[in-house]
Amino acid sequence: MPHAILMPKPGQATEECTVIAWHKREGDHVARGDVLFEIETDKSAMEVEAFDEGVLLRIVAGEGVTVPVNQVCAWVGQPGEAIPETPGPSAPAEAVAAPVVAVPGPVPMPIAAPVPAVAPAPVIAPAPVLAGARLRISPRASRAAADAGLDPRTIVGTGPEGRITERDVVAAVAAPLPAAVTVAGEEEPRPLSRMRRVIADRLTASWTTIPHFTVTVAVDVTRVLALRSELKAAGTNLTVTDFVLAATAQTLAEFPDVNSRTDGVSVWTRRRVHLGVAVSVPGGLVVPVIRDADRLALGELHDRAADVAVRARNGTLPPDEMTGSTFTVSNLGMLGVDEFSAIINPGESAILAVASAVPTVVAIGDGMAVRSIMKLTLSADHRQVDGELAARFLGALRRRLEDAAAFRSEALNS
Repeated sequence: MPHAILMPKPGQATEECTVIAWHKREGDHVARGDVLFEIETDKSAMEVEAFDEGVLLRIVAGEGVTVPVNQVCAWVGQPGEAIPETPGPSAPAEAVAAPVVAVPGPVPMPIAAPVPAVAPAPVIAPAPVLAGARLRISPRASRAAADAGLDPRTIVGTGPEGRITERDVVAAVAAPLPAAVTVAGEEEPRPLSRMRRVIADRLTASWTTIPHFTVTVAVDVTRVLALRSELKAAGTNLTVTDFVLAATAQTLAEFPDVNSRTDGVSVWTRRRVHLGVAVSVPGGLVVPVIRDADRLALGELHDRAADVAVRARNGTLPPDEMTGSTFTVSNLGMLGVDEFSAIINPGESAILAVASAVPTVVAIGDGMAVRSIMKLTLSADHRQVDGELAARFLGALRRRLEDAAAFRSEALNS
């Protein structure tokens, strides 16, 4: 009897995966443990092994096809065995080549072979609300429209008697803009990768639904950098990121409101610190999670951060280790950045942007000195974190980062 090869479920939040390469062809012999094909989730790639021995009778999901988890991808059995009729997953729909358009909504699926462009369909604007007419809109939809900067009078309502619902607002935010004019020298459009589409969707949702504000402080890391050099000479190789992560984790434990989240109606308080660390990978960005980071010694935090970063870059970090963060740190200090702000990771209330340590002339008493100054910028959800709380949080974080003596004691005792 043939055995079905199902699309695995790599993580709790994963609902579908894309087949990116088959290692076996129809008719090939398959042994247990053989790699059949590779799949890509929104965060990583992984190999799928065979659990049954036989012959690969039929490939149901070809390369480039996105398949829901637990659906049939192929059949393995003995030559000549009858295969149950299984509807194959739909391949990406063909699309007409069109100019690249920057839109705040979902990005189209991969584009088929280009064909001559056609004129875009006319955009039908919603009928305007007549002067004096009552605007029918739910309170949640009204708040969503205000957060997105949309005039609700331009949105078509699909609720009873034309009432505008929150779903209508979300659809209006995601609606594509009119096609842009082709620019001379512009290449044919190429589809965004699955990872970049997920990044685009999540960060667009964050930026349009969360009221961001930023607060920046300058931190004197001269003593910490000197300590790092001292420890390195003694055989302990810590990074600047390690010190930032350690100080951030301890400060989040002190300020649980910054570590919590809200949807604008309720607040979910979080007392455990699960620190997300933004890591650049080929084709995008992932956020591995260091769980209970505030309970780790400096050396343990270094080892954990290095481990998840390496596995994220080589694509072996499972999806479950990239979900459940309570706060994220994004460090561009190694790239010579003076200052920047980051977009809040959905499901969190704040994110910390870490810039480079820059030699800067500062006033010390009545004199002047050159110190290594690093800018830290907190982007926060104003529904949960106000300016005073953000300032106190950054002040406490700065004090910890400037306390090299405490770091030395912890490093030597860990």
